[in-house]
Amino acid sequence: MRSTVLRRCRIAAHCFALTLLAATAGGASAQPAPGASPRIDAIRKAGELRVGVLQNAPWLMENTTGQGEPWSGPAWLLANEYARQLGVKLRTVPVSHETKVPVLAANQVDMTISPLGETPERLKVVDFVIYSATSVCMFGRADNAKLAKAASVDDLNQPDVTIAYFTGGAEEGWVKERFPKAKLRAVASSGATAPIEEIMARRADAAPINRVPWVGLQQKVKGLAVLPKDNNCQSSTEKASPVGLAVDKNQLAYLNWLREVAKAQKARLDADEARIVGTLK
Repeated sequence: MRSTVLRRCRIAAHCFALTLLAATAGGASAQPAPGASPRIDAIRKAGELRVGVLQNAPWLMENTTGQGEPWSGPAWLLANEYARQLGVKLRTVPVSHETKVPVLAANQVDMTISPLGETPERLKVVDFVIYSATSVCMFGRADNAKLAKAASVDDLNQPDVTIAYFTGGAEEGWVKERFPKAKLRAVASSGATAPIEEIMARRADAAPINRVPWVGLQQKVKGLAVLPKDNNCQSSTEKASPVGLAVDKNQLAYLNWLREVAKAQKARLDADEARIVGTLK
């Protein structure tokens, strides 16, 4: 009798190990047990994961052709992975810039996948699942000797280097703090993503631009160079700001599981972001 019980225990343990191995191979992350996360329990009961959507390239792109997936981008891939692992359908809920955060506290969505920058103000009301970041590049003419000899962004902080920036632009405060020794040239915004006219006319040696539109600018305007040089500046940490999806506060078990899944999917999300950045004009 005792040997039979032991044999059954060994078989059960073996089956459990195989099941765990299969789940790991399929990319599944261990979910909170029933009752541990009221949010996950509610999602399973409803049979759907409600996600707030609003386009924000390159992380979430809307497909208006009527063919294929309605959305694309790393945020969409991640949302689909959550739904797959929970065994539920994915339901999109359109949101606006004004409602994408309030809808969480109002329980109108389970998460907002419209990409949000993590800020101290937002952290007071929501929690984040970070999977990317936005940052700044410094670009100029490739034939500019001052830029050519610069090995890093630090090398632009010199009295003989002129840096242009848009007055009132997102980079103004950062430029003043980052380059205290350089000559700063403030210009009115022309509606462009960066003061390219100042660079091309040689009135400035370098200017800041967000890493995402830099790729499109480089394709449109030939003869430009960028810092940091590695990965075409897509790995820049200059003026870096975390980007991710948001969930309502005080849902620790839910939040931890979401973060574990995002961590496991990081390489896949990075690859899709790079693909989309390369298509932006």
